[in-house]
Amino acid sequence: MSTTATAVKPLTKKELAKFKELLLEKRNAVLERARKTLTQDMTLDTNDLADEMDLAASEYIQSFEFRLRGREKHHLTKVDLALKKIEEGNFGICEVCEEPIGKKRLEARPETSLCIRCKEDQERDERTFES
Repeated sequence: MSTTATAVKPLTKKELAKFKELLLEKRNAVLERARKTLTQDMTLDTNDLADEMDLAASEYIQSFEFRLRGREKHHLTKVDLALKKIEEGNFGICEVCEEPIGKKRLEARPETSLCIRCKEDQERDERTFES
């Protein structure tokens, strides 16, 4: 565990309740988009399509929608994990360095599991790996 120059105050019960509400709103939004995709956007009626080009374009759009939903499934997993951490009492702690995550970062991305320093390190490593 590393030490920080400035002590970060632990989250209050009121702040935790606010983050829980934000996470539940995000969770509901993702689930609603998924429901909409399954009920409205994913039905292809070949009778409505004039030719093979229309069918190909519709299938491409459908495939794109599924990829987007795959990303949202990953996001939903992160949101659910953050909610679980609130319940367990370890929300807002970086999974890498175990230091408190700054409140501003949590306000921007309450589902985050990394402090800004560890996230920057991760992104730098990813860029190095991709090069």
